[in-house]
Amino acid sequence: MDKKVIANSDKAFVMCNYIFLSIVLMVVLYPLIYIVSSSFSSTSAVVSGKVWFLPVEPSLMGYNAIFKHPHIWIGYKNSLIYMVLGTSINIIMTILAAYPLSRKEFVGKNAIMALFVFTMLFNGGLIPTYLLVNNLGLTNTIWAMVIPNAMAVWYVIIARTYFQTTIPDELYEAAVIDGCRDIKFIVSIVVPLSAPIIAVLSLFYAVGHWNSYFAALIYIKSEKLYPLQIILRNILIQNEIDPNMLVDVRTLLRQQGMKDLLKYSLIVVASLPVLIIYPFVQKYFVKGIMVGALKG
Repeated sequence: MDKKVIANSDKAFVMCNYIFLSIVLMVVLYPLIYIVSSSFSSTSAVVSGKVWFLPVEPSLMGYNAIFKHPHIWIGYKNSLIYMVLGTSINIIMTILAAYPLSRKEFVGKNAIMALFVFTMLFNGGLIPTYLLVNNLGLTNTIWAMVIPNAMAVWYVIIARTYFQTTIPDELYEAAVIDGCRDIKFIVSIVVPLSAPIIAVLSLFYAVGHWNSYFAALIYIKSEKLYPLQIILRNILIQNEIDPNMLVDVRTLLRQQGMKDLLKYSLIVVASLPVLIIYPFVQKYFVKGIMVGALKG
């Protein structure tokens, strides 16, 4: 086949890829733009459907209503604590579980891995889990948000595969000859070489803790320990309206507009910290998830 024809077909293929990816980008990006624009628009513009791309009648009414709530900053502080503390525990537990399972000389690793996988398929259910957490005295404490989910088996499998494909046996043997113990080997060699997968797992764990809702609803009773998601839920519930209680159409529309405005503003407030964190780990994301996903 003529080289010119091949070059033209390659250009056409690349052009089709750009067009397809551009369409996918717009499909994914437009809902985010719409939510942000709606959160900065007026209630009348939101309820009448005037917002399409840019804010209409710019207003900070939704954000003012949210940040005037007395518990919003408490929720932010608690969610930040749960995210940092929980992610730290998650990463430590994941590494300590995944590294031994990646060593060929570890006796019984297949049986232990089978038990781990078993927990992915079967669990005791909500009531036994609650009774266990309650009997351990963890309910209504910060530990109820971080201890029950201290380790995710799927992430252990990913980390184990990463260690198997990235940490050569020769490196471990050389360290043993130099008198390096396992703990020192993990801290001094394994962790620095595993920065990509640690960054990826940290992002996954952090997002899970930041969006944690059900665990707080079950285990936390004190408002001082509520995470941000529960606070935002309460704000939205407080602005629920019953049309049967209103006879004035204008009042109904105004209340409905405020409810929709709060909904969009709450989405932005809840998503902003994660969007800020992501760029710092994005450079590790592709490398870590691709290498960790390889079968060992």
